[in-house]
Amino acid sequence: MFMHIYKYRLKKLLRTKEMIFWTLAFPILLSVFFHLAFQNLDRAEAFDPIATAVVADAAYQENSFFQEVLKDVSSGEEPLLTYSEVSLKEAETLLENGDIYGYFLVGNPIAMTVKTSGLSQNILRLFLDQVNQRFSMITSISMVNPESMESFVKALGESVTYTIEKEKSTAPPSQILNYFYSLIAMACMYGAFFGSDEITDIEANISMRAARIQVAPVHKLKAFAASSLASYTVLLVNTSILLLFLAYVLGIDFGERAFYIVLTAFAGTLTGITFGSFISSLVKKNENMKSAVIVAVTMGGSFLAGMMYAQMKYIVYDKAPVLAYLNPVNLITDSFYSLYYFTDMGRYFQNLALLLVMTIVFGLGTYLSLRRRRYASI
Repeated sequence: MFMHIYKYRLKKLLRTKEMIFWTLAFPILLSVFFHLAFQNLDRAEAFDPIATAVVADAAYQENSFFQEVLKDVSSGEEPLLTYSEVSLKEAETLLENGDIYGYFLVGNPIAMTVKTSGLSQNILRLFLDQVNQRFSMITSISMVNPESMESFVKALGESVTYTIEKEKSTAPPSQILNYFYSLIAMACMYGAFFGSDEITDIEANISMRAARIQVAPVHKLKAFAASSLASYTVLLVNTSILLLFLAYVLGIDFGERAFYIVLTAFAGTLTGITFGSFISSLVKKNENMKSAVIVAVTMGGSFLAGMMYAQMKYIVYDKAPVLAYLNPVNLITDSFYSLYYFTDMGRYFQNLALLLVMTIVFGLGTYLSLRRRRYASI
């Protein structure tokens, strides 16, 4: 009987176009729009070296300190600037044509000429202020206490770190991944429609189908378990299709921990279904009211998890961290985030444990709400 209920419930769910749309078609369509809107976001955030020039006159040739500084900041994997050694007239021409953001003229202090103001010009100004400050300090110490010059120059080359960097994987940082991770979390929580439908179909005062199920010679718990397993199967398949679409069609990077990615999908879909069952068992109104509550909670959770505004996730962690741990959408999103960025699995397992606790709470709440429900007549 269990398999009989499971099979026919599966057929019924596959014919319910609305739920298939919200848990599969809608997330895929939204992911395509996200991809079109955000595909250049990471490249826009990349820092390009600032084009500059330096007037190669006699003063510049004698200032070995400034020459070494320019070589240091224009080399390496992430150079601050690029520069050309030109005459004063050539530098003015380059600036006028917009080929450079500014040029340096060595003197006491070193001067910089720009045509307009902006972010690049401000960076150059801060860089030059630091160079002039250090050059002034070196000059003063060499005149007052030349014996300490060697130790002072050595100290200038050393940097002190006052922060501790949390170990993370070698995966490159990305501005767009949180949008897609929260989208998957939203799709998992939309599984609440399946859970709500399961409760509606055993509430005899709401539908004729539920009334027929109530008088059937099958234990209510067995029928509910078979139907819920069918819902979980459909939702898990939909979530898997979404993951495959994101990974292999849109090229979204999930890292290399495939087992834990699948485990997160399992946990997220289970939380979504039990959440829908819990809401449906508490809300005594019609099906439209239940759907409205599910949509409001899911979309509100998606917003707080950063699906509409990426920085909102960090604002919540900073201002109301408890809310972050009570939001299942955020927990699913952060699980994918942890798998991609961090080598330490502690944060991931914490999120997974909280999802499991929520699933148990939702399941127990549903059971306690339904176990004593009786009908005077059907």
